[in-house]
Amino acid sequence: MSPKIRVVSIIVRGLLLACAWAALGAPAFTAASTAAAPAAAPAAPASAATTPASGTAAPASAATTPASGTAAPAQAPPAAAPAAADAPPTEFKTLDQEVQGLKKDVIDLNKDLFVLEEELLFPANTQVALYVSMDVGTFFALDSVTVKIDNKEVKNYLYTAREADALLKGGVQQIYLGNLKVGKHELVAFFTGKGPTDRDYKRGATINFDKGVGAKYLELKITDRVAKHQPEFAIKDWE
Repeated sequence: MSPKIRVVSIIVRGLLLACAWAALGAPAFTAASTAAAPAAAPAAPASAATTPASGTAAPASAATTPASGTAAPAQAPPAAAPAAADAPPTEFKTLDQEVQGLKKDVIDLNKDLFVLEEELLFPANTQVALYVSMDVGTFFALDSVTVKIDNKEVKNYLYTAREADALLKGGVQQIYLGNLKVGKHELVAFFTGKGPTDRDYKRGATINFDKGVGAKYLELKITDRVAKHQPEFAIKDWE
């Protein structure tokens, strides 16, 4: 799917989500109006009973007859009241489900927007991505990494103890994402940290690579060289 079509699709989805969110006010209003209706209904029979009471003694007995006849409708509202009272929780539960569904749709839409942003800013034909991995722990503790491409510094990253520990446990970090034109390029990486015997340690690694049509992926690898009791730094080209 082309970026233009994806942009239109995402805009349409966003508008639909906005309309659905605005429409969520309708069920709550309907529930409130239906709950208020039965409460007003019992007032009518009460006024009808007072009208015969204001007449003479003879119609008074007649008034009692309709009163007994209206006793059944008078009992109806209490029977219907529990049903009306149960209606709002059902409405609220349905409303909550709709809200949760909309939240999930918004999260999915944000993911699509993020992917689309990367595709627009870093097209596949010019994209270059650098990753850092570690397989050490005895001879080197990572503090920072500096990356230069074609003698231009593109990244200088300072690690926290938590981030360095995540790399030691097998994590892989994307340290840089950018654009490069097709052709030959040089990448230089400098690694700073604590070496053997807790001394300040700085080493570098370099690689010359060809950037063709399509994305380019490079890995900055830090490993232990057990034989020499030294860390080893290398750059791997993912073909």
